[in-house]
Amino acid sequence: MTITASNLGMKIAGHEILSGISLTCEAGQVTALVGPSGSGKTTLLNCLGLLQRPSAGTITIDGQDATRWGERPRLRFWQREAAFIYQDYGLIDEENLAYNVTLRASGIFRPKARTNSRLTDILQTVGLAGRESDPVSVLSGGEKQRVGVARALYKEASYIFADEPTASLDAGNRRNVTRLLTDAAAAGVCVVIATHDDELAAAADTVYQL
Repeated sequence: MTITASNLGMKIAGHEILSGISLTCEAGQVTALVGPSGSGKTTLLNCLGLLQRPSAGTITIDGQDATRWGERPRLRFWQREAAFIYQDYGLIDEENLAYNVTLRASGIFRPKARTNSRLTDILQTVGLAGRESDPVSVLSGGEKQRVGVARALYKEASYIFADEPTASLDAGNRRNVTRLLTDAAAAGVCVVIATHDDELAAAADTVYQL
């Protein structure tokens, strides 16, 4: 489970965002993309996660050139292999934690709380035990970020991509999210993060400065 970028470049609306980027993200490690605001961290993260196509260079996933994959193999990668933790949480506020973590509806017309042992264990891990039925709208920012992490863990993704996962969190929640991501890497996941959090970057195995 390795992602390799070779001589990657990206232009958006005629502006060069990335140029000549080469890096490798390994399974079992946290790779941090760091740099000032506007340096292209999120763009690079999105390219590595196949959410954006680079303008130049190649992205190889497990030895396969994924740069020009069509929609079907990209969708298969997103559904089966990858999980994304977004800075804006990427949650459905009007639904409950159980649905947002599992993305599975247990009711015929509306998602209802779905309890299973795996969900229970993961919510315990992220400090949200017993909150399956709570609507996401009542959660704090730190709790929402932990729901995003819980969703990635529940999916058992081989690759986790996280965009500023500790932004705007207090010290306690920053430590919690950092621990969860490093624990995922220790379990064999390839974790790639874009961050300006010095403490989170310090916990990474590899740091790339943009």
